[in-house]
Amino acid sequence: MSARTRVPFVDLHPAEDAAAVRDAIARVVASGWYVLGPEVERFEAEFAAACGARFAVGVASGTDAIALALRALDIGTGDEVIVPAMTAAYTAFAVIAAGARPVIVDVDAGTLTMDPRACAAAVTPRTRAIVPVHLYGQPADMNPIRQLAQRHALAIVEDCCQAHLATERGIPVGIRADAAAFSFYPTKNLGALGDAGAVITGSTALADRIRRLRNGGQTTHYQHVEASDHSRLDELQAAVLRARLPFLERWTARRRELAAAYRRELSSSVHTIEERDPGHVYHLFPVRLAEREPLQSHLAEAGIETLIHYPIPLHEQPAFAAYEPSLCPIAAEASRTLLSLPLYPRLADASVATVAREVGAFRKGSQPA
Repeated sequence: MSARTRVPFVDLHPAEDAAAVRDAIARVVASGWYVLGPEVERFEAEFAAACGARFAVGVASGTDAIALALRALDIGTGDEVIVPAMTAAYTAFAVIAAGARPVIVDVDAGTLTMDPRACAAAVTPRTRAIVPVHLYGQPADMNPIRQLAQRHALAIVEDCCQAHLATERGIPVGIRADAAAFSFYPTKNLGALGDAGAVITGSTALADRIRRLRNGGQTTHYQHVEASDHSRLDELQAAVLRARLPFLERWTARRRELAAAYRRELSSSVHTIEERDPGHVYHLFPVRLAEREPLQSHLAEAGIETLIHYPIPLHEQPAFAAYEPSLCPIAAEASRTLLSLPLYPRLADASVATVAREVGAFRKGSQPA
């Protein structure tokens, strides 16, 4: 990051949580127990309660959370799983890791979450599951997706990796699905100090099987009842997450305040992604405009960092070419116009005003005389 940067894209240094994080790390080091111990068990119980879920199972990453949930649902070779074109590639990689085939569908023009109509058109006799993504922290349009899944007896594994504490029509995301996956990558709304993830579910049998699959298929020590790799949440990350979880509600409220300020101050400058549900938790705040690269350069010159989420939709990624994805024109157009502005709980109101002012200045200067 440039020394002259005035508004970084994100700041991952511990702040109000610093003492709690230090204490958590010291507690684990003093205990001498580092993998799948009491910190993991306590975090699972606390995170499940925060999500309104019966069970949470800690795993090594959000990608593993999706893959293990699919495997626990007996989805694998020969099966198809529908995913949206606008998401991190890891959503579809998780489907492949489970042994299934990702089927990529287009997104809604307003929210960029999975288009239920495109999802319905993609169902075949081989379809076994749908993985809707709550993109940027906004819940996907789940009612028609749930109805579709019910008609065709499909499983739903919600990708909540950007949606900690998000709600859909007032109900926490993930709890009405077969399972839901969360990531605690350091940049997430609830972040660890490394990779970490979790699956939530209301099913005792599913939770038990995910616990088994994350640990080499073991039921007891050295007794492996099915073949599996390992994907274990370590004690240090669980302890850090426990330390930060009590702050999450306040951090989420702050994200919503900052997003509302951006919407007010940018209303005449650029197109913003629609907020269709007040349960949106604003993991990211993207805007859309045709002159993305010139705006990004202008903001960089002003000391404002930005990123693009995501510059290449899944159906255009070389990694998925072998799956012969269909064209997704809405995702393709969006990917060429998106630019994510800084948004994190410690971002100052004055910084939002600075970003909005520079965006406005760029737009004014780019207008024909």
